[in-house]
Amino acid sequence: MKIKILKRTIEFKLLTVFFIFISFNLLILDVAILKESGLDKLSAFLTEKRQTFEREQIFEEINPSKGYELPVSYSDLGPKMLSLGVIDLEKFKSVYDQRQGFTDRELKILTSGSTEKIKITRENSNFLLNFFWALGLANNTRILTDGQMKQYGDPSNLASTGGWTLSKENSMNYYSKGELIKLSSAQEDLAEKVASGIFRPCCNNSTAFPDCNHGMALLAILELLAANGASEGEMYEAAK
Repeated sequence: MKIKILKRTIEFKLLTVFFIFISFNLLILDVAILKESGLDKLSAFLTEKRQTFEREQIFEEINPSKGYELPVSYSDLGPKMLSLGVIDLEKFKSVYDQRQGFTDRELKILTSGSTEKIKITRENSNFLLNFFWALGLANNTRILTDGQMKQYGDPSNLASTGGWTLSKENSMNYYSKGELIKLSSAQEDLAEKVASGIFRPCCNNSTAFPDCNHGMALLAILELLAANGASEGEMYEAAK
């Protein structure tokens, strides 16, 4: 009798171990299935959210929602560029008529000038990109005539030059031809020094070689800041 009981006990224990083994393997299989169907999706979702958050943080830092004010004003740069012809007002307006149109403030900046400080916002950043692109292209500076652009050779086929189509004549007719920003020799040296230390991820070239619209626009900002007595640190901060 004792032998039968012992045998049944052993059988029960073996059966228990067997079911535990089966259950454990099913659990591993369930986890694998869950990982494949659920956890991986959750992980991908969290990764996407983290990356979105990081992008928003970076965007907020370089293009803050409250805007970024430069310590300089528009002055009469708009009317000067219209007078020179590097900006054709009708061509310029036609581009924005296809988008959101000009604001009254932007039209005034171009046609009458403005004493207000230049504030870059998410709303006007596109307008200012084109405004400063034209300014960088046309302003007379040895950075364009004697610097890396000259070393490159013929600059007329670059995006920053050949790509500017909002002037009255061919863009190269205005290349470094306008006395728009008055720079002393020391100020021009400073602008070139800072420009040489800022590289754009789109082209991987320095701002001293402004072969795209972003580079040409930033060069104009650096020249404008230098002409108004900004320090090297202030220029790097504004460039960011």
